[in-house]
Amino acid sequence: MAESNAERVIVGLSGGVDSAVAAHLLLEQGYQVEALFMKNWEEDDEPGYCAAAEDLADAEAVAERLGIRLHRVNFATEYWDRVFEHFLAEYRALRTPNPDVLCNKEVKFKAFLDHALTLGADAIATGHYARVEHGTDGTHLRLAVDANKDQTYFLHQLSQAQLERALFPLADLTKTEVRARARQLGLANAEKKDSTGICFIGERRFADFLDRYLPRNPGPIMTPEGEVVGEHRGLAWYTIGQRQGLGIGGVAAHEEAPWFVAAKAVERNALIVVQGGDHPLLYSEHLVGEQLHWIAGRPPMAAPINCLCRLRHRQPLQRCTIIDVDSTSCQVRFDVPQRAITPGQSAVFYLDDDCLGGCVVRQAG
Repeated sequence: MAESNAERVIVGLSGGVDSAVAAHLLLEQGYQVEALFMKNWEEDDEPGYCAAAEDLADAEAVAERLGIRLHRVNFATEYWDRVFEHFLAEYRALRTPNPDVLCNKEVKFKAFLDHALTLGADAIATGHYARVEHGTDGTHLRLAVDANKDQTYFLHQLSQAQLERALFPLADLTKTEVRARARQLGLANAEKKDSTGICFIGERRFADFLDRYLPRNPGPIMTPEGEVVGEHRGLAWYTIGQRQGLGIGGVAAHEEAPWFVAAKAVERNALIVVQGGDHPLLYSEHLVGEQLHWIAGRPPMAAPINCLCRLRHRQPLQRCTIIDVDSTSCQVRFDVPQRAITPGQSAVFYLDDDCLGGCVVRQAG
């Protein structure tokens, strides 16, 4: 593409290797590339956690190495209002939310996109592993080549308008290839560890973080039969399927097998636990979903819809049937019972490699 005809693209440069290589690939393809560093959290910036200063330094080094301009913007207010308040409300309701999904919808592909357009951009780009395809029937979000890194699960709430102006340069690359390219370019962050924490929390102890915002309400940890085997700090601090952090030691008359959270008995303020990761109470055959969103703006066909579903990032796609659909909710039946379906998390639907959209799990059964 000739320089004079190149589209102007602003890349969300996070300081990580993925967005850095995404920016480089766009330059190779002839786009006019600039970058933008977003700071989305100001509550604290403790070393080793949400180290925005370190990430900014890495982003500046990448921009200098690639010879592109770096803009800076603070979206902390937008993040608090559009993502974090919802995050806290969900935990107060004793559900387990996925803030990364809402962050993409409200901040990375809304606040960032709007800001980029005011800077004269034609499109934005990120280091997400996903694919966008434009057709006569609209814009599609499709699986990336690297199945282990595919991030369509976190992008399923995006709209046609958002996807029409989004570029994902890493769609055809594996993570190994991305790091190799970064080394070839001499990028200082080529070996930087991937972030595994929630974006505003980082790698800190999650329970300690939650303590700062929610009051504890201790209660009994019980077996399904009603035997008390411990005490919990508050139902909000636990999620379905959780094994670590239960504080249950050797319990008389019980074999030495790990304990898992199976349910929350809200009326008794009790955490229900079972032994063994394959306990039947950890499995469900169906779910009821709310906040239903279709990327195309409508379902692909009338119910029942035979498709695939993913209940968590990196989970292999599961066969299911959406048996009932209205404008905001749905019911889903799985061919094979699913483990630890968690209220507050997302169920994301696919036809082959086409991400259709998804819903928030309200309940499982």
